Amino acid sequence: MGMNVGPKSSEDDVMLDVNMTPLIDVMLVLLIMFIITIPIPNNAININLPNGVPPPPTNEKPPETINLRVDAQGHIFWNDQAVADRQALKVLFESVAQKSDQDQIKFKPDPEAEYKNIAMVMALAQQSKVTKIGIVSNN
Repeated sequence: MGMNVGPKSSEDDVMLDVNMTPLIDVMLVLLIMFIITIPIPNNAININLPNGVPPPPTNEKPPETINLRVDAQGHIFWNDQAVADRQALKVLFESVAQKSDQDQIKFKPDPEAEYKNIAMVMALAQQSKVTKIGIVSNN
């Protein structure tokens, strides 16, 4: 009662092979159902953590932000107050560098400022050991 697949032959050959496709389909469905019904193991570990006490609040004020800028003419402004010369700027940088928690300096050079003025300000900050300085874009 088999079905002959392939070219017709003169003999009436009976196909003796078992069709594996339905068997594989049934096995895959059983495998999927088995995977779905397996309980997911809970691998949680019970840990007794210590109850800590938060540290007391500090009375220290947070570091302030200093706005430093160089305009197109090369004038330097520290929090919108003009700085007289290089030596005065160096003194201001050193006062910031001496603090244990340095103030953050936001340096905003004018796009038309000469590079030598910008480089001089950055060099003075580095010589004074200022670590918290960032360049702010003009956007």
